[in-house]
Amino acid sequence: MDHLISADEAASILNISPSTLAKMRLSGASPRFVKLGRRVAYRPSDLEAWIAAQSFNSTSEYGGKSAA
Repeated sequence: MDHLISADEAASILNISPSTLAKMRLSGASPRFVKLGRRVAYRPSDLEAWIAAQSFNSTSEYGGKSAA
């Protein structure tokens, strides 16, 4: 079982602010997280999987518009 890391630690790993990560959770765009009462935590494996899912070869892969 993975250990859990805090939302602040997860934001640091992702190189984003904790408030950006919180907004991403609200919109459903964040990595999977664990809710323990009022506490939010992340599994390192979920962060790794989310980062891997954000990898693209071109803008067309994620619905970006081309200049043409």
